[in-house]
Amino acid sequence: MMNWDMTDEEKLLKVSAANYFREKMPINHLRRVRDTNDPMGFPREAWKEMAELGWTGILIDEAHGGLNFGFRGLGLILEAAGRHLAATPLLSTVAGASRLVQRLGSSDQKESLLPAIASGDSILALAHDESTQHSRQIGTTATTKGSSFILDGRKSVVLDAALADQILVLARTDKGLGWFLLPQNAKGLAWEHFRLIDGRPAAHLTLQQVEVPASARIGSGDAMASYEDVCNAGAVSLAAEMLGAASAAFEMTLAYLKERKQFGVPIGSFQALQHRMANLYCELEVSRSVVQRALAALDENHPQATMFASLAKGKLNEVFHAVATESIQLHGGIGMTDEHNIGFFLKRSRINSELFGSASFHRDRYARAGEF
Repeated sequence: MMNWDMTDEEKLLKVSAANYFREKMPINHLRRVRDTNDPMGFPREAWKEMAELGWTGILIDEAHGGLNFGFRGLGLILEAAGRHLAATPLLSTVAGASRLVQRLGSSDQKESLLPAIASGDSILALAHDESTQHSRQIGTTATTKGSSFILDGRKSVVLDAALADQILVLARTDKGLGWFLLPQNAKGLAWEHFRLIDGRPAAHLTLQQVEVPASARIGSGDAMASYEDVCNAGAVSLAAEMLGAASAAFEMTLAYLKERKQFGVPIGSFQALQHRMANLYCELEVSRSVVQRALAALDENHPQATMFASLAKGKLNEVFHAVATESIQLHGGIGMTDEHNIGFFLKRSRINSELFGSASFHRDRYARAGEF
């Protein structure tokens, strides 16, 4: 049986993360990003603060300046971030890029990239999807030209695009898939910046004859296994963030039901509403167990990590959407106004349900991973 009890270090991390996001990045920060049309979406100084707390290097080994705390620790941070809808580069740079470089990078690449991530000096974006829906269809190509590669193609919904110093691009070579590290201003790289429905900035990326040296390739051979691993890490990390957001929306709604009165009594005393909240509570408790197991599976390098990852992301896609939708309805008319924060949770649920795979994508992936 799994031991779900937190260690003393995990308890301290949970409290530290909760305090940080409550004080430094409340939901009103996201509102300001949207209203001011902030092109970055996240303050660079906050990334340095997170580095000082050790969060940017939480998955990186101590030899490269990290804490090697693991995904259980990262999950606690992301859950706290989700409670305040804080859109941080932790997903792309820590869960994605640092995991990929540690698994696939050469000694020189690790020495160059990992300490810079751990210190907060570098932010990396992941460019892997090629449509608004996550899929395994990769059309971007990387063809050899002497000792270089020429990249051509298009990537969609690249998070942290404006913040990133470098981008990890997934492309198809003559030997399968490969990851390539590009500077943000590489020649032939064109960005189409836009805003997601919750106000966060993102970008589509077009590559036209982008030439990079052979040393820009992370690893060698077919990178399909590393791609699946990055998908697992991204899906589980995002599920942890969604768990935090869904829990916050639930608690916000519960508080409203205790305050709002009709016929002289709190509406939370109405049995029909109690049943709806009880159903959501049960779903959240199941979700917490699923996410914890998936985080642990990544730390253990469990052979069924893919199944656990898809179970977690598929479940949280559905539960977060259900909680956010019910929260709007139970808030009544005020829930439909822009002045109330509850609407941001519904918008975030719709965006996050597509990143790293929809519920239907993960149901199919879970089934395929279980085939013998």
